[in-house]
Amino acid sequence: MGLTPNREVFITCAVTGAGDTTGRSDKVPVTPRQIADECIAAANAGAAIAHIHVRDPKTGKGSRDVALYTEVVEHIKASGVDMVLNLTAGMGGDLTLGSVEQPMPPSAIGTDMAGATERLEHVAKLRPEICTLDCGTMNFGEGDYVMTNTPAMLKAMAAQITALGVRPEVEIFDTGHLLLAKWLYDQKLLEDPVMVQLCMGIPWGAPDDIHTLLALTNNLPKNWTFSAFSIGRNQMPYAAMAMLAGGNIRVGLEDNIWLDKGVLATNGPLVERAVKVAEGIGAKILGPNDVRERMKLTKGW
Repeated sequence: MGLTPNREVFITCAVTGAGDTTGRSDKVPVTPRQIADECIAAANAGAAIAHIHVRDPKTGKGSRDVALYTEVVEHIKASGVDMVLNLTAGMGGDLTLGSVEQPMPPSAIGTDMAGATERLEHVAKLRPEICTLDCGTMNFGEGDYVMTNTPAMLKAMAAQITALGVRPEVEIFDTGHLLLAKWLYDQKLLEDPVMVQLCMGIPWGAPDDIHTLLALTNNLPKNWTFSAFSIGRNQMPYAAMAMLAGGNIRVGLEDNIWLDKGVLATNGPLVERAVKVAEGIGAKILGPNDVRERMKLTKGW
């Protein structure tokens, strides 16, 4: 079989995430203004899509406060810089069990469970072109935290996202999550063109070796559009890997806080480096309007 790399690539920049990266880097944006400025820097560097979480400005921890999302979007609008907005809908599925001997009731620290409508409140208000749909449940870390997305929750969220006219980006953290995505599609809860993000190298999900990536891409429906990323030092190698597998690129401080060994990154330089990787392989970098046309996105913000 011949090599069929993607020759026309879009870049997503995941600018902040919700993890404890703020404790390891003062470059991770926290306030709505900082997050918006990092989105703008990423767009100016060549990212077509900004993937956005918000954080509590007082604590730096991940939040799902609609007012914070609104402030980020308003700052971006006021800048006049064009980008496709992709708001996370992953918050509200956080379950931390009480302990190994007494798992119930759940721990108040680290648990934030919300219903489908509440998890999508910011999406319904702001109408971004894209929002994420974490397609499955999985363990994180070494403690009692579980990212919780049941099949019933996924069905409800997928139906609401589609009804809002927003394109879900299906986040696949492991091979079984792809089966869930196909199951949703078969029930007409995902509409064409389907958009997928392969999230690799996250314990305890799909490892970021070549064979696991190919196991996923070889089982994706041929008309689905995918991006892929890995975390930490494998972020930039995965920019090349994703392209060579026929997909698109994601970089950003959500997944990796380093530009070089010992050098903390900001989002703009990470995107610039991804552009160099893509162009060095011979790809054209797509802009936001190209992505809107290809993915049939509706700009509602």
